[in-house]
Amino acid sequence: MIRVDHAGEYGAARIYAGQLAVLGRSQAAPAIRRMAEQEERHLAAFDKLVVERRVRPTALSPLWHVAGWALGAATAVLGERAAMACTVAVETVIDEHYAGQIAQLGTSEPALAASLEEFRQNEIEHRDTALSQGAEEAPAYELLSAAIKAGSRLAIWLSTRV
Repeated sequence: MIRVDHAGEYGAARIYAGQLAVLGRSQAAPAIRRMAEQEERHLAAFDKLVVERRVRPTALSPLWHVAGWALGAATAVLGERAAMACTVAVETVIDEHYAGQIAQLGTSEPALAASLEEFRQNEIEHRDTALSQGAEEAPAYELLSAAIKAGSRLAIWLSTRV
């Protein structure tokens, strides 16, 4: 659980870095920066948990480093709305993922469950921010969203195994 969440937060931070590399001076930049800062805070929490609980990070981190940045930059090149569509897709998958983990933990790990719920609420906020910024008006929104959701689910699956 810690490994996959660490990988996910790392990937999310890289996505926002890619978006900011392209849209750093755009109207969307302040919202993207705010979301990126929260993802960095989540990543720092998982960095700490990886050490405390002696969890081996995914061996796929170099891939997520490149793939996350590339996804963020590529969607940003398509425009602010496409970047926001990327955020909606990724954060929707992460919301579902964290909700499942919280349910799985039950009362066995209250501190971890509380952290996951806090992070989940941040991810929901990111999704809602992106929706309010016109994500659904991105060209080929449904196709783009479906592809990014599938990629996010694949990344989760791979990170639990490698």
